[in-house]
Amino acid sequence: MAPRRQAAPEGSMPPPSRPSSPGGEEIEETPFFDNVDELQQHGINVQDILKLKSASINTVSGVVMTTRRQLLKIKGMSEAKVEKIKEAAQKITVVIDQHYRLLLLMTLHKGSSFATGIEVQDRRKRVLIISTGSKSVDTILGGGLMSQSISEVYGEFRTGKTQLAHTMSVVTQLPPEMGGASGKVAYIDTEGTFRPDRIRSIADRFGVDGNMALENILYARAFNSEHQVVLLYCYTAIVNMLQMELISECSMRFAEDKDFRLLIVDSIMALFRVDFSGRGELSERQQKLAQVMSKLTKLSEEFNIAVLITNQVQSHPRRIADPGATMTFVAGGALKPIGGHILSHSSATRMFLRKGKSLALTTVIQEESGAKWRAEERVAKLVDSPDRPESEASYKLDEGGWTDV
Repeated sequence: MAPRRQAAPEGSMPPPSRPSSPGGEEIEETPFFDNVDELQQHGINVQDILKLKSASINTVSGVVMTTRRQLLKIKGMSEAKVEKIKEAAQKITVVIDQHYRLLLLMTLHKGSSFATGIEVQDRRKRVLIISTGSKSVDTILGGGLMSQSISEVYGEFRTGKTQLAHTMSVVTQLPPEMGGASGKVAYIDTEGTFRPDRIRSIADRFGVDGNMALENILYARAFNSEHQVVLLYCYTAIVNMLQMELISECSMRFAEDKDFRLLIVDSIMALFRVDFSGRGELSERQQKLAQVMSKLTKLSEEFNIAVLITNQVQSHPRRIADPGATMTFVAGGALKPIGGHILSHSSATRMFLRKGKSLALTTVIQEESGAKWRAEERVAKLVDSPDRPESEASYKLDEGGWTDV
């Protein structure tokens, strides 16, 4: 649900604008995933459904995305039961198109898994677009960051990666006409840089109650890469027998609360970079990273949410700084994102952030906290996108987060 809005303060920034959907048409918002309890209507007994929930599989689409091999690892599941559950999941309607009322059935593993381009276009109308807070950056992105995909931003320190995460934590809660998605945010912090006071100042820019904005943010602090993976498990439908109680509680809560629209991981590689070092541990690191990115991809599609990850950069020599990126070439001069090909292929949209010319003559002072924000121009370069050309846009950081220069 959208937070309660206050009267916009005098001199505040106007709300960002963006198209409501890729097709430019207004789509009535409704969750398009079914609870796993729906399987009971198709002959699956309650005991087997409880077994699925104990493995943090709480949606029908989660059943479809989980392989038979993984389902067989659940205690008490036989091949016959798994096959019956798979068949029942395929019969259940997962999504309903709000414009044409077409029932779109999941037919994976049986019959045809193909769809026409028109059918794919209809499904894409459910994609949500969330503003970054800067109209110029939204323009090169086609309106903002999109759901059902992973968006990655990378750059050196003080380019605004964490500030983008804070800004979007507030913007996501705004109504669609203001660039938001009327939803909640899940925030996984690996560097300890989340600041509630920053959320309040950004909320003031949009005339939103600060306490309500913070109430709609589900925050978790990760201290190592294994903990980070566990936290991701809390929002996915993947089995992890070692963390069953935590996974069941978090996954069930996420499936029942259908208001989440954005998941932020700030940053994706910080803990992996510490826990795995050198070429001797590179293979294991990349394998675990691939598993994390696979979970994020499934999560974004299963719950129709946008996933924003921030990433660190490295300078030459690349071979010493991060062996996993020795063959990676992207825009940004000598600065390269870490994570190698695993990360580059998993992220649908990638933006490189860099510092621009200084506008330090203008200084904005936040009276309440005494914080000083130097209005300096930054540049966001769209490096990779499935539907947008490579381009650049300028933005700046002030007390209201990301905004136009």
